[in-house]
Amino acid sequence: MTNYREILRLHSLGLNKTEIASSCQCARNTVAATLQRAANCGLQWPLPEEMSDKQLSERLFPTSPSKPVYKMPDYAYVHKELQRSGITLNLLWLEYCDQCRAAGEIPYQSTQFNKYYADYLTKVNATMHLNHKPGEVMQVDWAGDTAAVIDTDTGEIIPAYVFVATLPYSGYSYVEAFFSMNQDSWTTAHVNAYKYFGGVTRIIQCDNLKTGVQKHGKDEVVLNKSYQELAEHYGTAILPARVRAPKDKAAVEGTVGIISTFILAALRNRQFLSLLELNEAIWDRLEAFNHKPFQKREGSRASSFAEERPFLRPLPPRPFELAIWKVATVGPNYHISVERMNYSVPFEYIKQRVDVRLTRSTVEVFYGGNRICSHPRLYGRFNQYSTIQEHMPPEHQKYVQWNGERFIHWAGKVGSNTQVAVQAILSGYKVEQQGYISDFYIYFSFSCVKPISTNKYIRLSVPLFLQKSAAVLCKCTPSLED
Repeated sequence: MTNYREILRLHSLGLNKTEIASSCQCARNTVAATLQRAANCGLQWPLPEEMSDKQLSERLFPTSPSKPVYKMPDYAYVHKELQRSGITLNLLWLEYCDQCRAAGEIPYQSTQFNKYYADYLTKVNATMHLNHKPGEVMQVDWAGDTAAVIDTDTGEIIPAYVFVATLPYSGYSYVEAFFSMNQDSWTTAHVNAYKYFGGVTRIIQCDNLKTGVQKHGKDEVVLNKSYQELAEHYGTAILPARVRAPKDKAAVEGTVGIISTFILAALRNRQFLSLLELNEAIWDRLEAFNHKPFQKREGSRASSFAEERPFLRPLPPRPFELAIWKVATVGPNYHISVERMNYSVPFEYIKQRVDVRLTRSTVEVFYGGNRICSHPRLYGRFNQYSTIQEHMPPEHQKYVQWNGERFIHWAGKVGSNTQVAVQAILSGYKVEQQGYISDFYIYFSFSCVKPISTNKYIRLSVPLFLQKSAAVLCKCTPSLED
């Protein structure tokens, strides 16, 4: 199913129709039709929070149009014209569109036009050079070769996996080693790469790793949820490379090979006792790598990056914080258990399955795509509770309103001696709540039965009272008047 929501989001970032079609794995004419329908319907990004994907689809395309018949271009002519200086594929597509309209025929959109030309090139064994614009793309990948760190306690050699990010226009690169290729390392590497470059590219081009792409089918690309959040945070688009198509990210593939020789091979005989020590050595070699003169043209990667740097988008005010998503079921006590900690949820969601977003500082709970609550994340001993009073049923909220301040406030309205007695009772227990039943008896005596004097009550033995009166008091639940 076409992701109309993502099309509108990427359009708001300034991506053209071709880039949006590539990111969303759909035809360019689908992108154009979606944007036109959205304009006609008065829909703009951001969309209303209450609008679901199904509602959006029905709003944009209430009826299914019939398939039109398109005019096939003359790709032999297209290929011949491309050999001439200054002629681009986009220019030839525009001329093709004008010819079709003049003849009353329907032209292909640029995505299909380019696709059929690529198929033609395959048949004639031709290749096409892709020119990258400054600040447009950051290509990322893991290097095939690994580094090593020695464990100071056991002497064990621990492999370190090397992340490489490259800007194809300048060749300027960032390299960092990690002990794992998991989601945390993948995200941290992107954050550090953008920090190193001092800006954000419009597009991230990656391989089909599970930390980045959950599914890359013929008609659909499903990004990892955390990876998608990273893209939204930095205002960029993710374009996964085609399966078994390393040339889609040839710049980083080439850089990986060079880095394996220039950096990793050069450090092969050195011993590192920590990951930080290894990375400091890598970054020293990286500086030399980026400033190394080109062999076939003037300048270096660093000098080319100086030209590219103004085209990068500014970094957001704060770096992206990795979020881990989990699924939990709301228990009968209107709490969910996540990472052996308990967080309250509005009691209306008891027995419902909810999505939970975990960051280092917060826990957010979602139901049906809508956030229903959030908590500061708990750390320390297991099985702690974070409970928001508004999440409780009304009868439970009444219970938690019983506290020492409320008893003292009520006692002051009765009289100064009563207030002194209540304060003495509360301070006489190690745990304040232990005195509530005694204070409740005073209130019960004044409110529901024949009053007793304060002095007489003070003379009563509290343990004896608890033995004789607990059964009676448990049957009574009067509320204190404010």
